[in-house]
Amino acid sequence: MRIKVVLEPSDEGGYTATVPVLPGCISEGDCREEALRNIRQAIELYLEPTNAEGSCPPNAEIVEIAV
Repeated sequence: MRIKVVLEPSDEGGYTATVPVLPGCISEGDCREEALRNIRQAIELYLEPTNAEGSCPPNAEIVEIAV
């Protein structure tokens, strides 16, 4: 999956990374590379399911789709 990230220099130094399609998904780093590593981890956590596969309602099903 490919997601666009906005990478901006911070006023305090370092970089801030945000993900426009994932509201509230934001991270920082002292350098560009660190900010990108951190935002990758933030995206993974943001997209991580909140329920274990076995804990959905009886009539529900879990379906994976590519985006």
